[in-house]
Amino acid sequence: MTWVRNKYGIDVCEYNQLYRWSIENPANFWDLFWQFSNIRAHKKGNETLLHADKMLGAQWFPGTRLNYAENLLNHRNSHSSSIIFHGENGTTRHISSAGIHQRVSQLAQALRNENVKPGDRIAGVLPNIPEAIFAMLATACLGAIWTSCSPDFGVPAIIDRFKQIKPKILFVSDGYYFNGKEFDRLNQIMPLVKALPSIKKTILIPYLNSEDLTVKSPLLLWNHYLSSFSESLPIEYEPMKFDAPLFILYSSGTTGPPKCIVHSVGGTLIQHLKEHLLHVDIHPGDSLFFYTTCGWMMWNWLASGLASGARLILYDGSPFYPNTDALFDLIDEFKINFFGVSAKYLNVIQKRGVIPKKTHDLSSLSTILSTGSPLTAEGFDFVYTSIKSDICLSSISGGTDIISCFVLGAPILPVRRGEIQCRGLGMDVDVFDENGQSLQNKKGELVCKKPFPSMPISFWDDFEQNQYRAAYFEKYAGVWWHGDYVALMDSGGMIIYGRSDTILNPGGVRIGTAEIYRQVEQIDEILESLVVGQEIEDDCRIILFVILCKDIVLSDKLKIIIKQHIRRQTSPRHVPAEIFQVAEIPYTKSGKIAEMAVHNIIHGHEVKNRSALSNPEALEQYRRIKELITLK
Repeated sequence: MTWVRNKYGIDVCEYNQLYRWSIENPANFWDLFWQFSNIRAHKKGNETLLHADKMLGAQWFPGTRLNYAENLLNHRNSHSSSIIFHGENGTTRHISSAGIHQRVSQLAQALRNENVKPGDRIAGVLPNIPEAIFAMLATACLGAIWTSCSPDFGVPAIIDRFKQIKPKILFVSDGYYFNGKEFDRLNQIMPLVKALPSIKKTILIPYLNSEDLTVKSPLLLWNHYLSSFSESLPIEYEPMKFDAPLFILYSSGTTGPPKCIVHSVGGTLIQHLKEHLLHVDIHPGDSLFFYTTCGWMMWNWLASGLASGARLILYDGSPFYPNTDALFDLIDEFKINFFGVSAKYLNVIQKRGVIPKKTHDLSSLSTILSTGSPLTAEGFDFVYTSIKSDICLSSISGGTDIISCFVLGAPILPVRRGEIQCRGLGMDVDVFDENGQSLQNKKGELVCKKPFPSMPISFWDDFEQNQYRAAYFEKYAGVWWHGDYVALMDSGGMIIYGRSDTILNPGGVRIGTAEIYRQVEQIDEILESLVVGQEIEDDCRIILFVILCKDIVLSDKLKIIIKQHIRRQTSPRHVPAEIFQVAEIPYTKSGKIAEMAVHNIIHGHEVKNRSALSNPEALEQYRRIKELITLK
């Protein structure tokens, strides 16, 4: 705000004024933020934004040449750790910025030796270990494109993604740890390599096994692959256009083959810097943690924290091993300042009676970041009463589509129970009704009305951008439609009620699934739940599935308690017509409830891409529920 006042003479004294200025003057805002964040460029173009009136066709920083990895490796401090890794198996590694430079330099030389050029795809199937960060940075140094999956993906799911983009080099691990178990993945590597003929080299990173693991061609061991390249050579950074491709991320793929979403060098960098520096308030030396895998966009978001001088805390394993509050041990041990988890995680530890403020110091903790699904108002209560009372609780929401956030936190705003604090600076976010009219304090569709730097470049091989237009611009002409059902409040905050494609519509009344989840989570007997709509005779009835606490059976009495609670707290329209007890709820690989998969099952439709689910076998119990046969 001080920079805006000094340069433009505008009286900007509070967040909503700054936000309004940023969306009314996008070129000025993003150019000023470039200076504020000290982005390094080989060449800075004279223009900031061309064709600002077009969502598709806008050009950011034309004429600029920069490198993503160079900006992440800009902070040099050889006396402290820039990455701390902790594994579920008890392994801890501290890596200095000098150590990161050495590994990235070696890897970049090795990849250049393989004739890797700008635009080539480099893929990883890796746990959240430092080598994944090194491989990504080395890829970005050369102007190549990085893409990754976590090793818990099955071979078919990985092939569905990678066969579309034809990677040249593949980095793999020999397995991973989860919930006290080792999962060996050596036997999956060769089927994967054989199914992807574009791969020229496969580099194996021993994680379960020791470095002297014996492998056969065409596999190469990580240390052997790097051994002939110098650690001391300075890194050569390929200057790239602002809108050159950097990452390929994937849609969940539960309704068809995963879409390959291409994100840009400059758009990713400047958007992540904005969120880290302003919305999260990261300073050099702060410790940033997010519980994520390499198959979720939050891994990319976490990695970008290096550009703000943050120390990255990486964790691989179950968040509940060896005990329910294991992640809070990390806060105290590594002095974490910014602690990122899913809303589901917070709900689980609340249900299990965890009260971290009684068992942990947590003095370093300043911010909790929550994403993945809407955080309920009761979730806010739990954080402030059971974790820490003097922190900023930032519920954030955006997604793979934009590799960032539309709505998130701000350290200079109050935290309002049940609300996401604000819309992101430079993001002209609004709520539309079905006719494209703006709504205030009413539920509608989340949209963005002006271009922003982290819009995808394209979908892979979608040369005419037909899939891209269909995904985001078909519902409202020239306006980004995100598919979230939300309300924008007078405070400037936002409440998210669920995905638009899973909106319930009993009797013509639109209900977000999050409205029901919020109430169900308050019932002590229920551990987890899933809600879908079932279309019957030109109407929709609400079906609720619940996982109950150990030794509890869904009785008629408990059904009545659940229905009465939902009716009392919401409306008769919200009350489920049927409630069923299940043993398991299907989740996507990124940990989101697979509502559409269950919706398809109970309507007799095919679930097109079961490999997108982390537990596809869970669907079978839904298929066997006789009461859910769709009425014709």
